[in-house]
Amino acid sequence: MATSGSSDFNLNAAEIVEEAFERCGLELRTGYDARTARRSLNLLFADWANRGVHLWKVEQVTQTLAQLSSTSAIATYPVGTITATVGASGSLSVGETITGGTSGTTAAIITKPSSTTLTVTVPSGAFTAGENITGSSSAATTTISADPSLTDVQSTVDILSAVIRRDSVDQQISPIGRAEYLHIPNKTSQGRASQFFFDRQITPTISIWQVPENSTDQIIYDRFIRIQDIDASVDNADIPFRFLPCLVSGLAYQIGLKRSPQLLPALKAVYDEDLQNALFEDREKVAYSLVPSPAYLRVL
Repeated sequence: MATSGSSDFNLNAAEIVEEAFERCGLELRTGYDARTARRSLNLLFADWANRGVHLWKVEQVTQTLAQLSSTSAIATYPVGTITATVGASGSLSVGETITGGTSGTTAAIITKPSSTTLTVTVPSGAFTAGENITGSSSAATTTISADPSLTDVQSTVDILSAVIRRDSVDQQISPIGRAEYLHIPNKTSQGRASQFFFDRQITPTISIWQVPENSTDQIIYDRFIRIQDIDASVDNADIPFRFLPCLVSGLAYQIGLKRSPQLLPALKAVYDEDLQNALFEDREKVAYSLVPSPAYLRVL
């Protein structure tokens, strides 16, 4: 007997929604049904992010720790990359602050990836497209084409671990909380960083202590990023194959909350089992592994 020879089965959003409705004994009939189901799918992704249930979305970031031009500056960087496209970056200096001539918005330069791009710290506001920007120490002037996107940084959910790399040698640094960071008496003390504070804002940042004593040290960290949204019926879910069953059963449970309350016990039991099976296979199969906290493993 011949087999298909393929192993690429997947479901798009429309098929996931249709399967979930069928499990609730319902038929997908209207555009509203599809919209409300897609909304429930995206809420389910948000719930998984809160539980730490998306290890496939762990991403490693390497970031140069620019020595800021002011020795009184606190070393706070975006968790991810903010790229500004400019007329010419050549005369601007790494570490200095750029200021928009029209908007007055400021940001510090972290790196200069190309002759027309800068990576910067989180801007103090919004830059005006086409305005002149001026460097604080170089006094160089150029234009900025648009307000830099914050999407990459805002996709960050959490930082799992971090090291400082100097001369190809990595040294682990320890996470500290908001209160502990606040109580550091001299936040501008320079040296090799040993601690970091992850500030969970809408645009999250990471503050390093001690402040970098050069512009060559790098911080390397593993971060959780958000599962991509489902915006249209033709979209595929941003999940591994093994999570398809629990995505369908989870959506069926969400639909049941609204449409089929008499089926909730059965729908919840199936979702519980499918989620546990997926999580078991999503773990790292090593002596020391990264898994979601047991406190997260619950179905509301």
